[in-house]
Amino acid sequence: MKALLIVGDGMADRSIRKLGNRTPLEAAKKPALDKLAALGINGIVDIIAPGIPPGSDTAHLSIFGYAPFEVYQGRGVFEALGVGLEVKPGDIAFRCNFATVDDGLNVIDRRAGRIEGGPAEELAKSLRNLKLDEYPEVEIIYKHSTEHRGALILRGLGLSRMVCDSDPEEAAAQVQVVKPLDNSREAAKTAAILNKLTHMSHKVLEKHPVNMQRRSKGLLPANILLFRGASGLPQLESIASRYKIKAACIAITAIIRGVCISAGFKPINVAGATGTVETDTIAKGRAAVEALENYDLIFLHIKGADNASHDGNLEQKIRMIEKIDSMVGYLLDKIDLKETYIALLADHTTPLSVRNHTGDPVPIAIAGPEVIRDDVKRFSERDCAKGGLGRISGKDIMPTLMNFLGKQKKYGA
Repeated sequence: MKALLIVGDGMADRSIRKLGNRTPLEAAKKPALDKLAALGINGIVDIIAPGIPPGSDTAHLSIFGYAPFEVYQGRGVFEALGVGLEVKPGDIAFRCNFATVDDGLNVIDRRAGRIEGGPAEELAKSLRNLKLDEYPEVEIIYKHSTEHRGALILRGLGLSRMVCDSDPEEAAAQVQVVKPLDNSREAAKTAAILNKLTHMSHKVLEKHPVNMQRRSKGLLPANILLFRGASGLPQLESIASRYKIKAACIAITAIIRGVCISAGFKPINVAGATGTVETDTIAKGRAAVEALENYDLIFLHIKGADNASHDGNLEQKIRMIEKIDSMVGYLLDKIDLKETYIALLADHTTPLSVRNHTGDPVPIAIAGPEVIRDDVKRFSERDCAKGGLGRISGKDIMPTLMNFLGKQKKYGA
C-alpha cells in the first residue's frame, strides 16, 4: 500500500456574502474534489489547535506528525534548506522578503508587488557577496527563491537566533530595528549585523537598474530586504526512520520544501512548477504518479490559492481551486484506489476578508482501500465537518495514514 498526501495551501476560507454566503470551495466547479470526498471519509482539522493560526512551516510540521510547540525554532532554516542552501550547526538562517520602502524606511509593500522571478534574481545577484568590515569573521550567504522571497544565512562564531524580525508584518509601518531577545553577547552581535545589512541592502537596491526600470513602468521597486524567522538547524526524527518508509515531496515553495527536507522527504523537481497561481498542476500530478512507483509516501504541495487569499483576489482563488481540481481528476484517473490512499486537505484557512492565516479548522478527505465511506458528497469546509473523521488535530494526520498503510506499531500488549 502507498499514500499520496495533497495540501492545497490556504485553500480553505470563510463564508463570503458576495458568493451567497458560500466559501470559494463551495462556489468553485470541482467535480474531482467532490468525487474524492464521496469516495472516502471526511472531517475537519485543527492544524495546530483550535483557534491557533498556523504559519506555513508550523502547519506542515504538524501535518507530518511533529509537535510544533516542541520542535519549532523559526522559519528561516526551512527557507534556506528549501532554496538549496546547506545549513550547518551554528548557522543562523532567516526568511527574507524583497520589499518596497520610502525614504524614511516606511514599508509601502512587503512583497514589492510580488516581483517576478527574473528581475528578482537580477537584484539577488547584487546581494551575493555582501561583507561587513566590522564583522569579517561572519560569512553572509543570500539566495533568492521565488517572487519576493529569499533566504539568508549568517555563518560564524558568536551568533544567536534570539533576535526579533526587521519585518513589521504590515504596510505603512517602519522597518523594525532588530533587537536581541535575551541579554547574551551573541544576540546583540547578531542584531547589530542584521541592522547593518538592512541599511546595506537598501543602499545596494535603491538605485539598481532593475528598480530604475520598474519605476519607469510604474511598478514598485524592490529596494530593501526584510528579515524574519531567525532559526538554527532543528533536530527532527525523519519520516523514513519513524515509519520505515521511503518518502518524497513535490513542493517548489522554499519554506515547505525546507520543512519536507528536514522531515526526511526527498525533493522531486518538476518542470512548470512555480509556487504561484501560474504553476502547472497537471505536471505536478504526473510527477506524483511516476514517483509512487518508487516511494511509499508522496507529499504534493500546491501553493497558489494562498497567494490569491493574501492578495484578496476572489476570482483568482476560485480559479486556483479549479486548477487543483483538474490535478486531482488526473490523479483519480491514473491511481488505483484499491492500492493507494489519497488524502487531501488545506494547511490553514486564509480568508479573503482577512488576507492572512486564521485558526479556523480546514476540511480533509481520505480515500483508498478499506476506507469506510461516510455520507459526505462534496469537499468543502461545511460538508466535511459532517464526515466520519469528525474534528481531529493536524498531528493526527500522519499516524492515521500510516495506520492505513500498516506502518504503525501496536501500543500495549
